[in-house]
Amino acid sequence: MHRPVDESVNELFPSAVRPHPAEPAGPRPAGSQLAGGLPDPARVDPAVLGVLLARHGWQRRGGAAGRYSRWTPPGPPGGSTSLLVPDSISFPDSEDLLGEALTALARSAAPSAREVLVSLAVPSDEIRWWRDVPEPAAGAAGAASWTGAEQLHGAARQILLAGALAVRGRAGYHGARHRRRALATLGSILIGPAPGGRDLTAFVPVEAGRPLAVRLYHALHAAREAVDYQRATGGMEAFDSAVEAGVSRELTEAVIALVRGSEGAGIALDWAPAAGAPDGCPARPEPVEFSPGDLPALRRAGARYLREEPAVTVRITGAVVRLRRSGPRGAGIVRLRVLAGAEVPHVRLELDEEAYRIAGQAHLVGLPVRVEGQLESRGGFRRLTRASQVVPVQVDEEERDRLMKSLQENVDYFEEACTGE
Repeated sequence: MHRPVDESVNELFPSAVRPHPAEPAGPRPAGSQLAGGLPDPARVDPAVLGVLLARHGWQRRGGAAGRYSRWTPPGPPGGSTSLLVPDSISFPDSEDLLGEALTALARSAAPSAREVLVSLAVPSDEIRWWRDVPEPAAGAAGAASWTGAEQLHGAARQILLAGALAVRGRAGYHGARHRRRALATLGSILIGPAPGGRDLTAFVPVEAGRPLAVRLYHALHAAREAVDYQRATGGMEAFDSAVEAGVSRELTEAVIALVRGSEGAGIALDWAPAAGAPDGCPARPEPVEFSPGDLPALRRAGARYLREEPAVTVRITGAVVRLRRSGPRGAGIVRLRVLAGAEVPHVRLELDEEAYRIAGQAHLVGLPVRVEGQLESRGGFRRLTRASQVVPVQVDEEERDRLMKSLQENVDYFEEACTGE
């Protein structure tokens, strides 16, 4: 990773980074921006720094025994970058040595240098993806690199989202359920570059993201075991029990997206050395690898999850945001923005004439309605069937004013029943 010579080392993370096929940018947020300077040397544990350097391929090449060690970046020896890292913070010059090492990392051209600094700045579990892809044909390297990087970024994001959904609840198919909150948990995750579309690293902050990393560890290994069982026996039973570990249609689809078009792909997870391994997980988890031969089993599992996820009985409170029917009388279609009762943003339901009239009146006066029914998995849990017990719900004046304002801002979307279509 090359940095402009006039770039300040105290601006380690740019305020905004735009992906570009020719831009070897450093780690960038997956949904939010990160700005800041170098980690404070007084807060850096030399042992943690040593673990991170070794993890990212830096070589320990001697030093003064018991006082400090010398580290050089990955690649052939003889480069200009060299770090002196104290063995402990007990020596008078330890903080100075750490400060110099951090500055040298910030100035280093090695891509791994910035990854080490990110993990020091925010203690993070690291998730790595890689894909074995054929070498691009002559003259098409740029396009192939850009396409591969986009595919890798997309698959990695899908896998992270599947893990976040599994943290919210176990299900063979999540659909729209929990999606808003799951997406919100991805905002603090940093994503590194994907040079050539072959490998990518995500930094998951321990404080906010450790449950996600742990769930992904269990889910990926359970998915691997279920695929092995299916390929050996032809049975799909292992995928049923894998749901409890976090496997879902969303995860199988994400792994398919990662492997598709490659000769094989894998995911590895390393725990933040400052936090240690979580309970129930090994200190050094084994990577999980998938091949094109695994795709039929994953596709069958995804279809099975989609087909067999049951409907959910719910009682939803929601604001009416759309009304539609084909004539002045009869049943009609209503769309609700869900306020409570289900972890989905909107639902669509068909109401008989009387219930439709109640929903229309509630909409006109700015009141939400409460309705019972079955949240169907078909369509991603966005449709409510067998709707009954439709009643307006009283809300405080502030909430009512907000609902009325929303109505006025979206008046073009509303179709009164009496106008027909």
